[in-house]
Amino acid sequence: MAEDTKEVKVDETHISPIERRNSLEKYLQTRPDPQDLKDRHILLDTNAAPALQSAAQDLERQRATDSLKKGLEKRPEKEELVERNILPDSTAAPAIQGQQRELEKHMRADSLEEKMKHRPKPEDLIKDGILQADEDPTK
Repeated sequence: MAEDTKEVKVDETHISPIERRNSLEKYLQTRPDPQDLKDRHILLDTNAAPALQSAAQDLERQRATDSLKKGLEKRPEKEELVERNILPDSTAAPAIQGQQRELEKHMRADSLEEKMKHRPKPEDLIKDGILQADEDPTK
């Protein structure tokens, strides 16, 4: 295996101290303020000494972990959520549960439409004594 060696050329031209200072001043003028760095999570937003910042960060992470564990312990079981109609009672994969609901909706609509086709007429209900003559819905 041949190694590709690229020769790196270093610019060795002399920079005057004035140019160097001007360049440094330009970078310092555009330097973000500490609050901006804290907002972007580059600097830690803490008043603790640098030697204690790591321990403070570990404690904060542990506090968040404990809080999540408490929340998960109080979380109701799936069966309870199904009983309270929060979760659907389905054995289908979550990715296709939406399609399953749509299919069930269309099946109910088809069933209702079929039952409406075989619905007895008001005249037949009056004749069978289910409706009174003054209860005729067509009048």
